[in-house]
Amino acid sequence: MYILLILFFASLIGIIIMIGQKLILLQNGRIVVEEKNPLEVRHLEKVKHLTIKNIKKYEHIILVEVLRWYVKSVNFSKDKYRGTKEKIRTMMMKRHINGEKKEISKFLKIIGDYKNRIREIKHKIKKEENL
Repeated sequence: MYILLILFFASLIGIIIMIGQKLILLQNGRIVVEEKNPLEVRHLEKVKHLTIKNIKKYEHIILVEVLRWYVKSVNFSKDKYRGTKEKIRTMMMKRHINGEKKEISKFLKIIGDYKNRIREIKHKIKKEENL
């Protein structure tokens, strides 16, 4: 933190010294101030024409690249979807023996039956309360 402050103030002092030297030279008359604008554009129509030409060229390139990216991403998504669909299908086939469902354990069947009974009882209670 202190190093940054030292560097900042050192730079600030350097800038002040440079501006002071220029002001002294300006006061002594060694530097003449010109009213000319260094950023003046002389051939504005030529620059405008080249700019429009380049914009059209790059617009076409960007449009083609966006379309290529879109087509590639759609094809990639389709391929991944098909692959995932096949994996799920093979996993489902592995769960079934010879196309038939595997037998569910007796414990899980009993738990499922209890859940269904409880759900039916709750439904009946709600019907009676609403009447």
